Amino acid sequence: MTDGGVVTLEVRGRTALVTINRPEKRNALDAQVRGAFLEAIASARANDVVRAIVVTGAGDKAFVAGADIGEFEGRTTVEQWRVMKGPTLFDAVERCPKAVIAAVNGYCLGGGMELALACDFRVASTTARFGQPEVNLGIIPGGGGTQRLPRIVGLGAALKLVLTGDMIDAAEALRLGLVEEVVEPGALLDRALALAEMIATRSPVAVAAAKEATRAALSLPLDDGLKLETALFQVCFASADRAEGVRAFLEKRSAHFTGT
Repeated sequence: MTDGGVVTLEVRGRTALVTINRPEKRNALDAQVRGAFLEAIASARANDVVRAIVVTGAGDKAFVAGADIGEFEGRTTVEQWRVMKGPTLFDAVERCPKAVIAAVNGYCLGGGMELALACDFRVASTTARFGQPEVNLGIIPGGGGTQRLPRIVGLGAALKLVLTGDMIDAAEALRLGLVEEVVEPGALLDRALALAEMIATRSPVAVAAAKEATRAALSLPLDDGLKLETALFQVCFASADRAEGVRAFLEKRSAHFTGT
């Protein structure tokens, strides 16, 4: 476990819990947080013990309330371009071969919502609030909000959120399909960790292949997506995990996957 910093990483069983730890700033994203978050995800990805990741924010007020506005107030256009051109936490989460679950507690706004969108799915507390308020600052979402949000909730719902900058509550987020589950605040982390641990019992080879194939469905034509699915199926079929899974099924026992 690493603690005391703006991002903490704790391994619980086969799950890595990554916590953005600036509760006094509602876990706003600044350069230090972004760098530490990238390091935490890279560490969890490289750890063979870890098979799933849960991302959350410290405290009960916010998952991430957005970017640190004070940080970029004085930036030049070139400086901002350099920041946005570098490795992003959104891409790091999306491209991680391990399942990444967002446990959304409180405000999930701007870059925070974009981080949640980059995760594979989202569990929210009843107190969660979601929004893309960038238009109120004279800008637009810059961390994937205009691209990932309509792919998840549809064009009309996405445009309503992006163009108004309004917030919605957890119940509306569930109705739109922005989150997959809503639970009471006290049950949020336990539920997200339980889902992660469930995925951790599955074949790491199959999980990585399933994530890659399913995400590709959003960008590839159907024929190309089906070809990718077939290729990834063959990768799984050649794995030791497939042999173990079949044997375990026939022997009526739990499978013990090794990720090979």
